[in-house]
Amino acid sequence: MSPYITLGAKDPATSHAFYQAVLATIGWAAHAEFPGGWVAYSEAGRGEGFHFWVCPPFNGAPATAGNGMMLGLPARSRAEVDAFYGPNWYAAYLRDPSGNKLAVVCNS
Repeated sequence: MSPYITLGAKDPATSHAFYQAVLATIGWAAHAEFPGGWVAYSEAGRGEGFHFWVCPPFNGAPATAGNGMMLGLPARSRAEVDAFYGPNWYAAYLRDPSGNKLAVVCNS
């Protein structure tokens, strides 16, 4: 099984529209969907390597942003980080529609 993380979505449709847009800036896309609002994303949508799932919480409780939780995704260049957030940054973070922190990082 590939390594993965899941983030809870308060409104899956809104969250998926958000992630489709921001993840495209670093070459990521959806590769799997399941009923109930579950979508998995990966680099180029290949379904290989690290998987990032956005879904309603499995236990049926309301989604809440994890206190201090942040997801760092690899960027291939500074230009991708800039496209994700803005100029003059080597790393950037923002919050998704459910309040989760999301970051991209370029170490080159």
